[in-house]
Amino acid sequence: MSGFALPSSPSISVIFFPFSSSSSSSISSVSSSFSYSNRWNCPSLSPSSSSSSSSSSSSSSSHHCTRMVCSSLFGPPNGLNFLLHHALDASGIDTTHARAAREGFCSQIKKLSNIERETSITINRGVDLGKTALHIAAEDDSLISHSSVPLPVDAFMERLDDHSMHFCSHYSSSFRSSPEKILECLEKYLYVDRGFRRTNARNQSEQRALYLPSVLTHRLGSATMLSLIYSEILKMLRLWGLLNFDVEIFFPRDPHSLPRGYHKQKSKESDHQHIMTSQSLLVETLRDLKKAFWPFQIDNTGSLFLRAAHAANCSSGSDNVEESAFNLASAKAAQHRLERGVWTNVRFGDMRRALSACERLILLETDPKELRDYSVLLYHCGFYEESLQFFRYYQDAKKQSSDSFSDLEEDAVEKLMIRLNLILMEEGWSRPSYGRTFLSNNSEPW
Repeated sequence: MSGFALPSSPSISVIFFPFSSSSSSSISSVSSSFSYSNRWNCPSLSPSSSSSSSSSSSSSSSHHCTRMVCSSLFGPPNGLNFLLHHALDASGIDTTHARAAREGFCSQIKKLSNIERETSITINRGVDLGKTALHIAAEDDSLISHSSVPLPVDAFMERLDDHSMHFCSHYSSSFRSSPEKILECLEKYLYVDRGFRRTNARNQSEQRALYLPSVLTHRLGSATMLSLIYSEILKMLRLWGLLNFDVEIFFPRDPHSLPRGYHKQKSKESDHQHIMTSQSLLVETLRDLKKAFWPFQIDNTGSLFLRAAHAANCSSGSDNVEESAFNLASAKAAQHRLERGVWTNVRFGDMRRALSACERLILLETDPKELRDYSVLLYHCGFYEESLQFFRYYQDAKKQSSDSFSDLEEDAVEKLMIRLNLILMEEGWSRPSYGRTFLSNNSEPW
């Protein structure tokens, strides 16, 4: 994966087989049995006194969009005018906790130097991947629950750290064994003793499998979340001086396999071509969410962008009249749901969480196509000026990218930009009322 202008650097490590993902949402508060004097030191068994903290953030400004400044390594301007939080505020939905979670996410990804982006998740120390995943979950939880209490990130961090502590207490004798035996014991602890399971291909609508708090609670997760938990335990064992060998994680790309550790010194050269780094884990996490909550779930053969472009009748898709009529009917049904304030549906995604995933992927600055995907969602929401602006960002950013671009997708981008220019030229065009968009709080997701 290349960024908008990401310099090439040697990769460092998890291994992929073929893969599928699922999704997630309900998250419950948790307290843990042990606390840590310092997360990066050996654990001390002491009564836990977890408290959840939340920082409030600035609310609405007079400007139409929210300006989010994060990293600025490459790509579009380092201050981007994102729409979601401000639009929700204008609809009467309090985004204080969502904004605080977004700030927590940004505070972590600012630590992603070029080297850190390519560092294996098993040895990464700059970015706290567990905490970053919890900030992602905290924002989405706030968007859908409208709770007056933020998701307890600190309590879930303690629960994540508890697994390292419990493994040490149950399998202390394994540390005198071979590397293979240690990894075998760790996998027995995770997948047998603790009962962590992976969602399979038939459970794509299992939304909670994509959020770390829910995976820690229900022990059912996507391959990405299970890899994160596995790597966090390995990282803690290394920091406590209990691992004296290099270990990596095979990341499964098939629908059923579990993440497995392997002794790096005994790996094959071909293994190193399939590596999960700090950056790739965060991208995988957010793309899983974007895919799960994308509002246009019909026709799973095309890219997410082409599905949305097709719904806007701006894609040179099939010439089949019956298929075109079906897609047109689906698009009209989607528009009718949005106008009624029905913003989420098991079969039709969730516009709020899709926008949220897109905004965070843009902040990671790894692929200019994220700008394009965000643009097409803004188009469907009726925010035409912002949609056109992000399409322009995309056009500028892709010039710096070495990635290939689909002719079909580029044709759809061109048609959408032409249409947006015509819309904005129309006399009497006015911005849609927030209160009448999908963002209005007229329907609960459950």
